[in-house]
Amino acid sequence: MSTDDAPREQSGNEPREQSGNEPREQGGGGLREQDGNEPREQGGGGLRERAEEWLAQDPDPETRAELTALLDDEDALRDRFGARLEFGTAGLRGELGAGPNRMNRVTVMRAAAGLASRLPAGSGVVIGFDARHNSRRFAEDTAAVVTGAGLRAWLMPGPLPTPVLAFAVRHLGAAAGVMVTASHNPPRDNGYKVYWSDGAQIVPPVDREISEAIDAVGRVDELPLGEGWTVLGDEIVEAYLDALGTLPVADAGGVKVAYTPMHGVGRDVLLRAFARAGIPEPAVVAEQAEPDPDFPTVAFPNPEEPGAMDLVLALAARSGADLVVANDPDADRCALAVPTRDGGWRALTGDEVGGLLAEHVLRHTTGDDRLVVTTIVSSSLLGAIARAHGVRFAETLTGFKWIMKAEGRLVFGYEEALGYSVGGDGGVVVHDKDGIGAALAAAALTAEARRAGKSLLDLLDDQARTYGLHATAQLSIRVDDLSLITEAMARLRAEPPKELAGRPVEGFDDLARGADGLPPTDGLRFRLGDARVVVRPSGTEPKLKCYLEVVHQVGDDVDAARERASADLRALREALAELLS
Repeated sequence: MSTDDAPREQSGNEPREQSGNEPREQGGGGLREQDGNEPREQGGGGLRERAEEWLAQDPDPETRAELTALLDDEDALRDRFGARLEFGTAGLRGELGAGPNRMNRVTVMRAAAGLASRLPAGSGVVIGFDARHNSRRFAEDTAAVVTGAGLRAWLMPGPLPTPVLAFAVRHLGAAAGVMVTASHNPPRDNGYKVYWSDGAQIVPPVDREISEAIDAVGRVDELPLGEGWTVLGDEIVEAYLDALGTLPVADAGGVKVAYTPMHGVGRDVLLRAFARAGIPEPAVVAEQAEPDPDFPTVAFPNPEEPGAMDLVLALAARSGADLVVANDPDADRCALAVPTRDGGWRALTGDEVGGLLAEHVLRHTTGDDRLVVTTIVSSSLLGAIARAHGVRFAETLTGFKWIMKAEGRLVFGYEEALGYSVGGDGGVVVHDKDGIGAALAAAALTAEARRAGKSLLDLLDDQARTYGLHATAQLSIRVDDLSLITEAMARLRAEPPKELAGRPVEGFDDLARGADGLPPTDGLRFRLGDARVVVRPSGTEPKLKCYLEVVHQVGDDVDAARERASADLRALREALAELLS
């Protein structure tokens, strides 16, 4: 096993592992949560026979030409036909190309037919898409299959952010939603997210039921295709913007924002949302303003990756911005950076932003029945904030689909991987990550702090004094052989450590057996007094991930507490790296 770069200690300047940008290794899906990104072995017939059967039904001349050229290349056929993308809670995601182990029109039409067969007769599906290669084509194929199955289909009017699609599912009373996007994956990828009638992504057992229905689909050239779907107009975006007006974003004037949509689809909707809220129009990175599926100015279109925010930080310095906002290409995530006291810039971690936005929402909403939710791998700070404000708090499994299953008047949810859903007294607007709503709330919070003579960094210090400094970091261990992850998890279960970095392990939870009323998941949690470690296999990559947190009481010297916390996190990281080596 090899460890990734040093962990982030409340700085936000290093990349997070959860980017999905590294090449996916094949196989090993049984070791990880089935999220739709792992290939499944494909049986029945020889490789060439399967390829020829595929060619006979493929409606796309480009992938037919690609595959025809590969018929005598056994290695290439094995890569495409020896496995297939598995449909799971994250739908499908993979590299574009021919064959069942790629994203293409056949794969998409099969998925659409399986989904349609699982829905009630006469119900409807709303379909959105981003600006990636083939996204519109995949969305139109989905609409044709859905209407051919006798269901109603609504198609978004153009490339739009994922949160608009998630909002539209409930707004239109649809039975399901489909978003064609690969989020912040590399340009060669695309994906297929499925939402249920509650506007949240699917969870078990629905994913398994749809997967089984997909398995039962025959040739796609024999599917009945319809033409009578409805293409929505701008009214669906207007409805989303109206809903954002219920968020705590009043009195946000005066804040100067530098923004990048990272070559994605967030710009136009965000600018309209800012205008409605009375926030001055942000300065937008010109080189990244227009949607471009090739993402030419960044190595990876993910604001967490090194260098991805260089252009917007330079723009912020030139324009004298108070706040930097970056969306990923489908605008469901939101990254923030703020000026430092020495004239530089600091990217905030997802946990830091989560804590700030949570308090902002709770200051502007009422009722002790309010609920705030995060995941088991995010900071425990949100629980402390909830207790202080006298509201309900819950932790869920990793993933926004689980956050949205928490029962109650949810006014705020977040996960450490830059995902936030912000609400007002009526609850959250979107039942998924919403990078537009989060950007609005962050701008309003910045304006509010400025009026009090403070910055977001001052607010972080205030939180540390009030709740203790909750410092977080990660350790990611990459493997070439997935069996090493299985062995490491088995070893930790059989012989959990008695101490880590000199801290006694006071409690140990095997999350595969369920804990705190949560569904079972492949993970381990170690409680070390004022520290906590969660270890779990990645759901998307050949990595073992460790989430670290230490909590320090501060007193008056926050900087000294941060230095102590950083040292503690480094020691924990070194101990875990040695334990897992």
